[in-house]
Amino acid sequence: MAATATPQTQSKISLAGKVIAITGANRGIGLGIADCCLSNDAQAVYSIDVGDTGEEWEAVSKRYPGKLHALKADVTKEETVTEAVDSIIRDAGGLHGTVVNAGRTKHKPALDFTTEEIEQLWNINLYGSFYCARVAARAFIKQNVKGSIVFTASMASYRPNKRVPSAPYGASKAGVRNMTHTLAMEWAQYGIRVNSVSPGLVKTAMTYWVPQQPDWEQQLKYYGGIPRLAEVEELGGAYVYLLSDAASYTTSIDIPVNGVIGSKFCQLHHQSLF
Repeated sequence: MAATATPQTQSKISLAGKVIAITGANRGIGLGIADCCLSNDAQAVYSIDVGDTGEEWEAVSKRYPGKLHALKADVTKEETVTEAVDSIIRDAGGLHGTVVNAGRTKHKPALDFTTEEIEQLWNINLYGSFYCARVAARAFIKQNVKGSIVFTASMASYRPNKRVPSAPYGASKAGVRNMTHTLAMEWAQYGIRVNSVSPGLVKTAMTYWVPQQPDWEQQLKYYGGIPRLAEVEELGGAYVYLLSDAASYTTSIDIPVNGVIGSKFCQLHHQSLF
């Protein structure tokens, strides 16, 4: 029986020569990921977003002239994402990695959620994530590219937030983590790797209220870990690694980047696995 050839491996974490698409990257976490990809030598980064770009996006774009681009698409409509990805391949000559990041959140008691609110969350966070991953996989297979897909999950997929619960949001992100494992298994035959990153609380426009809580300092003592919110750029290293060829044998994992929220739970969770 012939020995399997050892693939050429890459020890340096770099995105040199890679074209990366990131959904929901006009602002917030997605834009922070884009910034990190470009600072790690990505050839080009394309934001696929339903909204318009703003001052934050323009500031990042100026730091990397000609390398950050924006395309409009609705992640809940698979055909519009397909059109965007086809446009990227025509424009940049290929696609090597996709970050499935677009999402939304809403926190309120389960008994108070309307059907419309639940559907809005699941349409973007769950269905939209599946559609975007499938579009990326089809593009990789068509190009014969061993591509990387990285989902943005959440620490809410591991445990509920006692202060601001959201059963529909947590369920959607738990679905994303399950999707990560299942798609990694299905698409390994094509050389496609599928992983996820679970942020804790990150300093964005949606979390401005968190440090304003009167007992915030007490909460930090309870959770332990790093006593502050994460900057969006601090998430980027996990995504860059998973998108890079240095992670060529890394698939079907979730990387919690949680500094504070969920740290005790994750420690117990991982201890229970070994």
